[in-house]
Amino acid sequence: MNLKKLAILWPTGVIIILDQISKYWVRAEMPLWKSYSVIGSEFFRLTHVENTGVAFGFRIGSPIFLITFNLIASAFLLYFIFKPERLGPSSHPAMLQFALSMILGGAIGNLIDRILFRHVTDFLDFDFPNFLMTRWPTFNIADSAVTVGVCIWALHILLDARSQSHSSPAAKSEAISLDVNK
Repeated sequence: MNLKKLAILWPTGVIIILDQISKYWVRAEMPLWKSYSVIGSEFFRLTHVENTGVAFGFRIGSPIFLITFNLIASAFLLYFIFKPERLGPSSHPAMLQFALSMILGGAIGNLIDRILFRHVTDFLDFDFPNFLMTRWPTFNIADSAVTVGVCIWALHILLDARSQSHSSPAAKSEAISLDVNK
């Protein structure tokens, strides 16, 4: 595989590095459950938490199950990053690859924690008063990357649907005839 193809993974690398550096700092400098106010006394805090579950601390399965699931999901993400056409025709393949690369970076960032520590280090702690719950669950940079990646992927799907609905009838019939000839 050449370097040009690997360049697609730059978001993955950046996310893994930022995620692991930030988690290292939290583990080294903050005692577990220690919290420091950053903006206001309650709105944004850095709070050192060990999460043995998945998103929002939900527990589904053993650490081995979570590691195995993460490895399989990461393999699928890698496949679709390098072969985005397998997810269907796209008028914005680079956007799709960027989104999947962000999700992969977040998945690997949390996978590293699960393998090394059997938990994920979370530390970004926000409070959105009167919003669905008393306090938003603590999260990390990897979690943020997965969330932003999924949002970009959803935007990609909407843009593709819009561009397909605006294509000419001739282009649509040509696309249909190409599909029939496969």
